[in-house]
Amino acid sequence: MEGPDTVARAILEPVQNTDGALAARLGYWQRFREICDRYGVLLVSDEVICAFGRLGDWFGCDRFGYQPNMIVFTKSVTSGYAPLGGIIVSDRLAAPFLGDSRTFLHGLTFEGHPVSCAVASANVELMEREDLLGNVRHIESVFAEFMARSGELRIVGQVSGYGYFRIAELVKDKHTKTTFTDEECARMLRGALSPALYKAGLFCCAGDRADPVVVLSPPLTCGADELNFIGDTPVEVFTDVWNDVQSK
Repeated sequence: MEGPDTVARAILEPVQNTDGALAARLGYWQRFREICDRYGVLLVSDEVICAFGRLGDWFGCDRFGYQPNMIVFTKSVTSGYAPLGGIIVSDRLAAPFLGDSRTFLHGLTFEGHPVSCAVASANVELMEREDLLGNVRHIESVFAEFMARSGELRIVGQVSGYGYFRIAELVKDKHTKTTFTDEECARMLRGALSPALYKAGLFCCAGDRADPVVVLSPPLTCGADELNFIGDTPVEVFTDVWNDVQSK
């Protein structure tokens, strides 16, 4: 629908969030980088979900080996203890604002808030000292094995994700991948599944902004024991909910 003369930038997530921890196939990012360079399009990496250790690297673009022109981030730079967001730009994009008197006339009341910035600095320092990114990289294969248990259930169409960001997609038919209706999602996700997971001691996100999924994004400090619990609990709850759905 558009051509290179009408596109200034492309904004993409390293791992797509709304539809459920979806990642591109091998080589996609490198090819996308080539196309952006050919037509002068800026590649913006939306790292709101993936940055600061969620995938085992500081940024998702590091995990998948591509160089963006701009990175946008929030949330995890402070581990959620204080509100803060920011952008990282290439030297070429920053140059017009550093080399002469031009000013970017944009501001927010809480811009550059010193408390939030102090929290972010302390958070990043702790992540480095405790090697939390190394913990994610070291144990993510264990998490994948535990998630595979859920993937064998009849109510789960697939499990996917990277690092400490995983999802289980819920379906009515595992073979055809037929999904639930809006009414069924409301009854199953909000009426049964979410309360049951919470009661079992597992805090996670069950949503249906696209297809119904359960998102598991544990703290970066979790080890094998915690991930075992995180892997076992959905198996029990999903099985109970599936039996309830079938009985009705």
